[in-house]
Amino acid sequence: MEAALLTVGDELLAGDTENTNATWLASRLSERGVSVRRVLVLPDDRALIAEHVREYSDLFDAVIVTGGIGGTPDDVTMEAVADAFDREMVVDDRALEDIERTLKWLEDEGPDIDVDLNIEAEASIPDGARPLLNSQGLAPGAVLENVYVFPGIPRELKAMFDDVAEKFNGDAVSRFLYSTEPEANLIDDLEEVAEKFDVTAGCYPDREAGHNRLKLTATDDETLDAAVDWLRRAVGASETPVERDWDAERRE
Repeated sequence: MEAALLTVGDELLAGDTENTNATWLASRLSERGVSVRRVLVLPDDRALIAEHVREYSDLFDAVIVTGGIGGTPDDVTMEAVADAFDREMVVDDRALEDIERTLKWLEDEGPDIDVDLNIEAEASIPDGARPLLNSQGLAPGAVLENVYVFPGIPRELKAMFDDVAEKFNGDAVSRFLYSTEPEANLIDDLEEVAEKFDVTAGCYPDREAGHNRLKLTATDDETLDAAVDWLRRAVGASETPVERDWDAERRE
């Protein structure tokens, strides 16, 4: 399975909010064998969101869109997804009941605050979509064809993703090796292992830790094991982190 992530919000582009949702989702999807092919940050622009949802829905097996759902003026994501599929927004009865139930709980047992909310607007999703109820908040998510719409609030996002995580599965398997060799010294061996075993090979320097992380990804465990064994011998890498003080050596 190949997936794309669209994270929506002017605050992400301005640097006001760190995009932890993209990192968390990419990690969870990778753990499930899904290949994440795109991670894109978009402003709260309805037409632009619709354009990319439409494009990525055609290109990838699944599209996850986060952020921009709710009742504030800049929450245009759900409408944009409806636009992408030429659908109208409709009130979903299940979402409406869930929101009313949550509001009743807030009234009876929650904090002493007044919630002034257009409940029907909050419960509206694209026509034909399946609602994803929000166990940690109010605004529902939705699934329309291969597009999943989640909240931007991390706690709500994580709970909603966990409810549908079984829908995301793939064949990609990965392992890490660690090497204190300079990155330039690893290039030939990384190219050779990729060609020899038909795997993808990446090198991620970490100067603070004093090593390079070498990541190999394959579509089956047997191929991955063979590639890892070959690269370990070729560059003297370890499957446990090793450290080397490159900065100190440079000063000597």
